Amino acid sequence: MSLPVIDLNADLGEGFGRWQLTDDEALLSVVTSANVACGFHAADPSTMRRVCALAAERGVRIGAQVSYRDLAGFGRRAMDVPPEELADEIAYQIGALEVFARAAGAEVAYVKPHGALYNRTVHDEEQAGAVVEGIRLTGAQVPVLGLPGSLLHAAARRAGLPVVAEAFADRAYTATGTLVPRREPGSVVTDPDAVTERALRFARDGEVTALTGELVAVRARSLCLHGDTPGAADLARRVRAFLEEAGVKVEAFA
Repeated sequence: MSLPVIDLNADLGEGFGRWQLTDDEALLSVVTSANVACGFHAADPSTMRRVCALAAERGVRIGAQVSYRDLAGFGRRAMDVPPEELADEIAYQIGALEVFARAAGAEVAYVKPHGALYNRTVHDEEQAGAVVEGIRLTGAQVPVLGLPGSLLHAAARRAGLPVVAEAFADRAYTATGTLVPRREPGSVVTDPDAVTERALRFARDGEVTALTGELVAVRARSLCLHGDTPGAADLARRVRAFLEEAGVKVEAFA
């Protein structure tokens, strides 16, 4: 029997100017894929360039983490953006990051929405289609990282783009396999032991227990480790070590 394989991704470059949120250097020693903020919910040109250079140096895959234009709300506020405008903004963000990725000798290898946009594209066909159209505007044929069964993945498949299913060890799930909204109690899993155990269940068994107790199938190729939580780098190291000790191969997705 082949070993289970999982990619570890983290949201990086989430700061701008003198304000720094994520420990990019530490997380880049653990993860295999880096979701780099593109300036709309966090990051600035210098941050993007620095994170791309570090990722390329360490052999970590670079992904564009695109979002609504919402620096003040960290991209976590619901917004209604016309589809054509959203598609242009997605293309703009990917193009900006691609410049710095190429300067580092790498490329933007995938796209992942952030925050409110990520959650919106799970069930909103129009916004999901706009994100995919934005990717198509760049001419890139890159994978789209997102929630299994989302309308974003459905739109990507129709456009001929590869999709990669993602799971969250530190987020609670509903019985239907979606993420419990952050505003609800228990939506974020903070116990390190629980996070590591959940990570292994995703990688080995493809399942998670919903907040309401139901067993939910979540087949994922990539596992997100949030970089904006306290002690994120230490937790990421712990998760990776736990997975590898259990016989899980940690490797970027193709």
